[in-house]
Amino acid sequence: MSEAGTVEIVLASTSRYRRELLARLLPSFRVQAPQVDESALPDESPFALARRLAQAKAHAVAADCGAALVIGSDQVAELEGRALGKPGSIAAAQAQLAACSGREVDFHTALCVIDTRGGKNTVHAAVDRTRVSFRTLDAATIERYVEHEKPLDCAGSFKCEGLGIALFERIETVDPTALVGLPLIALARLLRECGMAVP
Repeated sequence: MSEAGTVEIVLASTSRYRRELLARLLPSFRVQAPQVDESALPDESPFALARRLAQAKAHAVAADCGAALVIGSDQVAELEGRALGKPGSIAAAQAQLAACSGREVDFHTALCVIDTRGGKNTVHAAVDRTRVSFRTLDAATIERYVEHEKPLDCAGSFKCEGLGIALFERIETVDPTALVGLPLIALARLLRECGMAVP
């Protein structure tokens, strides 16, 4: 198996959360922003959207790379069959959390690793599903939380690695890093499939 330092790793993402998570696993990598339209297709499920976008991001960056392992990822939150995007504003974050109050939300976090070595562009993919059960949230709780943490760039309008954890009754997951945005257990497995020694 190859050591992590002997092959170039490229993270196809602009997310600081994914960058921070990947740094837990790998000593060195570079980041390149993928140019991808993230709009959903007609009747596309949140699961399918996450999977397609993770692969699209990896492919977009892999097209510009030499021999490398390119990592793409995307996360889509699903409330009762409907995708929840990043709120972008305080009002939208408050509305999103009010909609999630007392309900279960599924987070589909997709991964795609493209191995461009040898010109083969071999694709390795996985999708993690994490279910979050929100406690009943009153308007004052929601307002305090959004004002404190301003989770405007987070699907679901919370940061589970911060104060957002207090919004939940429980989290059902096989990988605690998935909810933050990059499922490291699955990623380590995909990198091993590519012949990398992790750890």
